[in-house]
Amino acid sequence: MNTPLHALEEKLKPLYARLATHPLYASFRTIEDLRAFMEAHVFAVWDFMSLLKALQRGLTCVEVPWLPGAMPESRRLVNEIVLGEESDIYQGQHLSHFELYRLAMQQCGASTVAIDRLLFALRDGADMHEAVRGSHAPDEAKHFVGDTFHILGQGKLHAIGAAFTFGREDLIPEMFKSFVRDLNRDVAGQLETFIWYLERHIEVDGEEHGPMALRMIAELCGDDATKWAEAEEAAIFALESRLRLWDGIAARIA
Repeated sequence: MNTPLHALEEKLKPLYARLATHPLYASFRTIEDLRAFMEAHVFAVWDFMSLLKALQRGLTCVEVPWLPGAMPESRRLVNEIVLGEESDIYQGQHLSHFELYRLAMQQCGASTVAIDRLLFALRDGADMHEAVRGSHAPDEAKHFVGDTFHILGQGKLHAIGAAFTFGREDLIPEMFKSFVRDLNRDVAGQLETFIWYLERHIEVDGEEHGPMALRMIAELCGDDATKWAEAEEAAIFALESRLRLWDGIAARIA
C-alpha cells in the first residue's frame, strides 16, 4: 500500500544507505579512535532527549491543571518511549540512555569534560547556544546540536517527530559492533557498558520505539499533505546532519 509514510521511508533509503556504509566505520583502529567518537557522539545522545521531550510536551499535558491531549494514541506511544529512554534499567539502576552512555565513556577512558561543561552551564541558567559554544565540544558536535535545535525552534510537532523518528541511526553496521567487541577483549572489558548500550539501543529501536514512532508520525501528519512535506524536509535535514557529524568525526580520527 503506497501510503505517505511508505513513500517517505522509500525516499529516505539512499540517505540510510549512505549512513550504513559511511567510511567512519572502517576508520576505527584503536581505543583512542573510539574515545574520540564517543566524545562527539555523546552530544547527539544528549540532544535526542530534547526532541523526545518536545514531543512529550506537545502530545501530553505536563501542566497543572491537567487536560487530556488530542491524540491519545500518540500520547501513549510517546510516554512509553520516554519511560524506556529516560528510565531504563541497567544492573539494577534506573538510568537514562544518556546517563548510560556517559557511564560507558567513563569506563573506557573517554573524556566527559565537554558534555559535563554543557550540562553545568545549562543548570546554571546559561542560554543553550552559549552553553554549547562554551563546552569546547568538537566542532561537528556543536553543529549537530545546532541543527537539532533549529528543528526544535520551528515548533512544528510533526517536523520534530520526523527528525526524532528518521534522523537517528537505528542501523549500526556489524563491522562497527565487531570492532567494539574485539577491542573490548584487548582492553580487559572496558567497553562492557558501551556494548550493552549498543545492543540495547538496537533492541528497543528496532522492536519497540521504532515502530511506535512510525505510528506517531502517521497520526501527527494525518491526511495533511503540507505536514507530510514538512516532515520529509525535517527527516532529510536530520539525516544529512547525521552524515555531517560522521564526516567530522572521521576527519578527526583519520
